[in-house]
Amino acid sequence: MIRVGTCGFCEAKKRYFLDFEIVEVQQTFYRLIDEKTLEKWKREAPKDFTFSIKAFQGVTHPHTSPTWRRSNVRPSRDVGLLRPNSTVLHFWRLTLREAEVLGARFVLIQLPRSFKETEESFANAGRFFSMIDRGDFEIGVELRGWSERGIKRFVREFDVIDVADPLVRIPLHRGNVNYYRLHGRYENGRIIYNHSYTDEELEKILERVLGWNREESFVLFNNSSMCNDAKRFKGLLKQRLAG
Repeated sequence: MIRVGTCGFCEAKKRYFLDFEIVEVQQTFYRLIDEKTLEKWKREAPKDFTFSIKAFQGVTHPHTSPTWRRSNVRPSRDVGLLRPNSTVLHFWRLTLREAEVLGARFVLIQLPRSFKETEESFANAGRFFSMIDRGDFEIGVELRGWSERGIKRFVREFDVIDVADPLVRIPLHRGNVNYYRLHGRYENGRIIYNHSYTDEELEKILERVLGWNREESFVLFNNSSMCNDAKRFKGLLKQRLAG
Protein backbone atom coordinates (compact mmCIF):
# COMPACT_ATOMS: atom_id res chain seq x y z
CA MET A 1 0.00 0.00 0.00
CA ILE A 2 1.27 3.43 -0.96
CA ARG A 3 -0.30 6.54 0.59
CA VAL A 4 0.37 10.00 -0.78
CA GLY A 5 0.00 13.43 0.83
CA THR A 6 1.76 16.67 1.65
CA CYS A 7 3.60 18.26 4.54
CA GLY A 8 0.83 20.52 5.74
CA PHE A 9 -2.66 21.00 4.36
CA CYS A 10 -1.99 22.35 0.87
CA GLU A 11 -5.67 23.12 0.23
CA ALA A 12 -8.91 23.45 2.20
CA LYS A 13 -9.19 20.53 4.62
CA LYS A 14 -12.54 19.33 3.25
CA ARG A 15 -11.01 19.10 -0.22
CA TYR A 16 -7.74 17.68 1.10
CA PHE A 17 -9.48 14.78 2.83
CA LEU A 18 -11.00 13.83 -0.54
CA ASP A 19 -7.77 14.16 -2.53
CA PHE A 20 -5.22 12.53 -0.21
CA GLU A 21 -4.78 9.69 2.29
CA ILE A 22 -2.25 11.20 4.71
CA VAL A 23 -1.10 14.59 5.96
CA GLU A 24 1.98 15.48 7.94
CA VAL A 25 0.77 18.24 10.25
CA GLN A 26 3.28 21.10 10.28
CA GLN A 27 1.50 23.43 12.73
CA THR A 28 2.58 21.19 15.62
CA PHE A 29 6.21 22.00 14.84
CA TYR A 30 5.83 25.77 14.99
CA ARG A 31 3.21 26.18 17.69
CA LEU A 32 1.45 24.35 20.51
CA ILE A 33 -2.03 23.58 19.17
CA ASP A 34 -5.27 23.75 21.11
CA GLU A 35 -6.73 20.29 21.70
CA LYS A 36 -10.16 21.39 20.43
CA THR A 37 -8.59 22.18 17.06
CA LEU A 38 -7.00 18.74 16.85
CA GLU A 39 -10.25 17.06 17.89
CA LYS A 40 -12.06 18.94 15.12
CA TRP A 41 -9.57 17.79 12.49
CA LYS A 42 -9.93 14.21 13.65
CA ARG A 43 -13.73 14.39 13.41
CA GLU A 44 -13.58 15.89 9.92
CA ALA A 45 -11.20 13.29 8.52
CA PRO A 46 -12.33 9.96 6.99
CA LYS A 47 -12.00 6.96 9.27
CA ASP A 48 -9.13 5.47 7.26
CA PHE A 49 -7.20 8.74 6.95
CA THR A 50 -3.64 8.80 8.35
CA PHE A 51 -2.27 11.66 10.42
CA SER A 52 1.41 12.24 11.03
CA ILE A 53 2.57 15.12 13.21
CA LYS A 54 5.88 16.94 13.21
CA ALA A 55 7.33 17.10 16.72
CA PHE A 56 7.39 20.56 18.31
CA GLN A 57 10.61 22.46 17.65
CA GLY A 58 11.34 22.63 21.36
CA VAL A 59 12.38 18.97 21.00
CA THR A 60 14.59 19.48 17.96
CA HIS A 61 15.66 23.06 17.26
CA PRO A 62 17.91 25.32 19.37
CA HIS A 63 16.72 28.74 20.52
CA THR A 64 18.78 30.38 17.75
CA SER A 65 16.71 28.76 14.99
CA PRO A 66 14.72 31.30 12.91
CA THR A 67 11.73 28.95 13.07
CA TRP A 68 11.03 30.21 16.60
CA ARG A 69 9.83 33.51 15.12
CA ARG A 70 6.60 31.77 14.14
CA SER A 71 6.07 30.14 17.53
CA ASN A 72 3.63 30.93 20.31
CA VAL A 73 6.32 29.84 22.80
CA ARG A 74 9.34 31.88 23.84
CA PRO A 75 12.29 29.46 23.89
CA SER A 76 14.85 29.11 26.63
CA ARG A 77 18.49 28.38 25.85
CA ASP A 78 18.18 24.68 26.68
CA VAL A 79 15.61 23.75 24.01
CA GLY A 80 16.17 21.39 21.08
CA LEU A 81 18.77 18.95 19.74
CA LEU A 82 17.26 16.02 21.67
CA ARG A 83 19.01 17.21 24.82
CA PRO A 84 17.70 15.04 27.67
CA ASN A 85 16.73 17.90 29.97
CA SER A 86 13.43 18.76 31.62
CA THR A 87 12.50 21.38 28.99
CA VAL A 88 12.98 19.14 25.98
CA LEU A 89 11.24 16.22 27.69
CA HIS A 90 8.32 18.52 28.58
CA PHE A 91 7.91 19.53 24.94
CA TRP A 92 8.05 15.86 23.92
CA ARG A 93 5.20 15.07 26.30
CA LEU A 94 3.16 17.91 24.78
CA THR A 95 3.87 16.55 21.29
CA LEU A 96 2.81 13.08 22.40
CA ARG A 97 -0.43 14.47 23.83
CA GLU A 98 -1.21 16.23 20.55
CA ALA A 99 -0.60 12.99 18.66
CA GLU A 100 -2.95 11.16 21.01
CA VAL A 101 -5.74 13.72 20.61
CA LEU A 102 -5.39 13.73 16.83
CA GLY A 103 -5.20 9.96 16.60
CA ALA A 104 -1.93 10.18 14.69
CA ARG A 105 0.02 7.16 13.57
CA PHE A 106 3.43 8.82 13.14
CA VAL A 107 5.49 11.39 14.99
CA LEU A 108 8.22 12.92 12.83
CA ILE A 109 11.39 14.19 14.47
CA GLN A 110 13.06 16.45 11.90
CA LEU A 111 16.48 17.50 13.15
CA PRO A 112 18.30 20.61 11.91
CA ARG A 113 21.81 20.75 10.48
CA SER A 114 22.98 22.08 13.83
CA PHE A 115 22.36 18.56 15.18
CA LYS A 116 25.81 17.41 14.10
CA GLU A 117 27.00 13.87 13.53
CA THR A 118 29.04 13.66 16.75
CA GLU A 119 29.35 11.36 19.72
CA GLU A 120 27.72 14.08 21.82
CA SER A 121 24.63 13.92 19.58
CA PHE A 122 24.53 10.13 19.87
CA ALA A 123 24.88 10.37 23.65
CA ASN A 124 22.08 12.94 23.93
CA ALA A 125 19.85 10.94 21.62
CA GLY A 126 20.56 7.76 23.58
CA ARG A 127 19.47 9.35 26.85
CA PHE A 128 16.50 11.08 25.19
CA PHE A 129 15.10 7.90 23.64
CA SER A 130 15.71 5.91 26.83
CA MET A 131 13.73 8.45 28.86
CA ILE A 132 10.71 9.18 26.64
CA ASP A 133 7.39 7.45 26.33
CA ARG A 134 6.78 6.53 22.68
CA GLY A 135 3.13 5.75 23.23
CA ASP A 136 1.66 3.67 20.42
CA PHE A 137 3.23 5.82 17.72
CA GLU A 138 5.77 5.07 15.04
CA ILE A 139 8.64 7.54 15.22
CA GLY A 140 10.38 8.73 12.07
CA VAL A 141 13.63 10.70 12.12
CA GLU A 142 15.02 12.93 9.36
CA LEU A 143 18.70 13.72 9.78
CA ARG A 144 20.25 16.46 7.65
CA GLY A 145 23.89 16.62 6.65
CA TRP A 146 24.73 13.19 8.08
CA SER A 147 26.70 10.44 6.38
CA GLU A 148 25.07 7.21 5.30
CA ARG A 149 27.00 5.39 8.02
CA GLY A 150 25.85 7.82 10.71
CA ILE A 151 22.22 7.60 9.65
CA LYS A 152 22.30 3.81 9.70
CA ARG A 153 23.84 3.78 13.16
CA PHE A 154 21.27 6.26 14.47
CA VAL A 155 18.26 4.41 13.03
CA ARG A 156 19.44 1.04 14.32
CA GLU A 157 20.49 2.19 17.78
CA PHE A 158 17.28 4.08 18.50
CA ASP A 159 14.80 1.91 16.54
CA VAL A 160 13.24 4.67 14.44
CA ILE A 161 12.05 4.95 10.84
CA ASP A 162 14.67 6.32 8.46
CA VAL A 163 12.88 9.23 6.75
CA ALA A 164 14.49 9.81 3.35
CA ASP A 165 14.13 11.58 0.02
CA PRO A 166 13.93 8.77 -2.59
CA LEU A 167 15.78 10.92 -5.16
CA VAL A 168 18.72 11.22 -2.75
CA ARG A 169 19.23 7.82 -1.15
CA ILE A 170 17.79 4.42 -0.30
CA PRO A 171 16.21 4.38 3.16
CA LEU A 172 17.41 1.88 5.71
CA HIS A 173 14.65 -0.69 5.96
CA ARG A 174 13.14 -1.04 9.40
CA GLY A 175 10.01 -3.10 9.89
CA ASN A 176 7.47 -2.89 7.10
CA VAL A 177 7.17 0.87 6.60
CA ASN A 178 8.96 3.37 4.37
CA TYR A 179 8.38 7.10 4.95
CA TYR A 180 9.51 9.59 2.31
CA ARG A 181 9.71 13.40 2.33
CA LEU A 182 10.25 15.26 -0.95
CA HIS A 183 11.53 18.80 -0.47
CA GLY A 184 12.41 19.88 -4.01
CA ARG A 185 15.89 20.06 -5.50
CA TYR A 186 19.33 20.44 -3.96
CA GLU A 187 22.16 22.86 -4.67
CA ASN A 188 25.49 22.53 -2.84
CA GLY A 189 23.79 20.65 -0.02
CA ARG A 190 21.00 23.25 0.33
CA ILE A 191 17.34 22.44 -0.19
CA ILE A 192 15.60 24.56 -2.84
CA TYR A 193 11.92 24.28 -1.92
CA ASN A 194 10.85 26.45 -4.86
CA HIS A 195 10.73 23.56 -7.28
CA SER A 196 8.14 21.75 -9.39
CA TYR A 197 8.98 18.14 -10.14
CA THR A 198 9.28 17.21 -13.80
CA ASP A 199 7.45 14.21 -15.23
CA GLU A 200 10.79 12.42 -15.39
CA GLU A 201 11.50 13.12 -11.73
CA LEU A 202 8.07 11.86 -10.66
CA GLU A 203 8.57 8.72 -12.74
CA LYS A 204 11.93 8.13 -11.05
CA ILE A 205 10.36 8.65 -7.61
CA LEU A 206 7.63 6.16 -8.49
CA GLU A 207 10.11 3.57 -9.72
CA ARG A 208 12.10 3.81 -6.52
CA VAL A 209 9.11 3.82 -4.17
CA LEU A 210 7.69 0.75 -5.91
CA GLY A 211 11.08 -0.95 -6.05
CA TRP A 212 11.83 -0.36 -2.37
CA ASN A 213 8.25 -0.88 -1.19
CA ARG A 214 7.59 -2.74 2.03
CA GLU A 215 4.05 -3.48 3.18
CA GLU A 216 3.40 0.26 3.38
CA SER A 217 4.99 3.37 1.93
CA PHE A 218 4.06 6.97 2.75
CA VAL A 219 5.08 9.67 0.27
CA LEU A 220 4.91 13.28 1.51
CA PHE A 221 5.63 16.24 -0.77
CA ASN A 222 7.08 19.36 0.87
CA ASN A 223 8.02 21.64 -2.04
CA SER A 224 6.45 24.87 -3.28
CA SER A 225 4.11 23.08 -5.71
CA MET A 226 3.46 20.14 -3.41
CA CYS A 227 -0.30 19.97 -3.97
CA ASN A 228 -0.07 19.74 -7.73
CA ASP A 229 2.97 17.45 -7.69
CA ALA A 230 1.36 15.07 -5.18
CA LYS A 231 -1.75 14.84 -7.36
CA ARG A 232 0.35 14.19 -10.45
CA PHE A 233 2.24 11.51 -8.56
CA LYS A 234 -1.02 9.89 -7.49
CA GLY A 235 -2.12 9.87 -11.13
CA LEU A 236 1.07 8.11 -12.20
CA LEU A 237 0.69 5.61 -9.39
CA LYS A 238 -2.90 4.87 -10.38
CA GLN A 239 -1.89 4.33 -14.00
CA ARG A 240 0.95 2.02 -13.02
CA LEU A 241 -1.17 -0.10 -10.69
CA ALA A 242 -4.01 -0.30 -13.24
CA GLY A 243 -1.62 -1.36 -16.00
